[in-house]
Amino acid sequence: MHLLPVVNAYAEIVKFLYHKGGMMIKLFSWALDKEKERRVSILQKVHLFKGLRRNLLMKLLVDLVEKEYEPGELIFSEGEIGKALYIILDGSVTIAKKGKGDCAVLAELQAGSYFGELALIDQLPRFATASAQKRTTMLIMYKSYFDDLIKGSPVISSRVLLNLVELLAAYVRKNHDERT
Repeated sequence: MHLLPVVNAYAEIVKFLYHKGGMMIKLFSWALDKEKERRVSILQKVHLFKGLRRNLLMKLLVDLVEKEYEPGELIFSEGEIGKALYIILDGSVTIAKKGKGDCAVLAELQAGSYFGELALIDQLPRFATASAQKRTTMLIMYKSYFDDLIKGSPVISSRVLLNLVELLAAYVRKNHDERT
């Protein structure tokens, strides 16, 4: 289980407030609940999790890793093996592909966007580079967690796999339309 950074930020305050009475503890609990709700609302926007109930999204949230990237920091490089799906909580990310002597920006993604979903189904090299444009906080679902999820939760796995098939079909259609 991964703790939210909010817990770390308020750990000392909680120790102090615990000795001062229960009312402040309730306020702290409320702040954590609001942050969880914000994260769940972002997960609801990820096509991969479309159709999952809030309680299942809360279950998913527990094992996602939260990581912060500084401006210009590399998230992954073109050519490296994909290992995770990334969901942007705050900040922005540039997806770029190397060309002949230059670098083409494929996308500039903002909070609520996600990328890297193909890494959940194969272990092929990334076709582009991702880097933080500014200070960026992301939730990360590693392939190993995704594999465990698929094996351990039939309700979640059937919905997520169906959504993944829809995404792949959309990619194929888009690629076909661009070529014709």
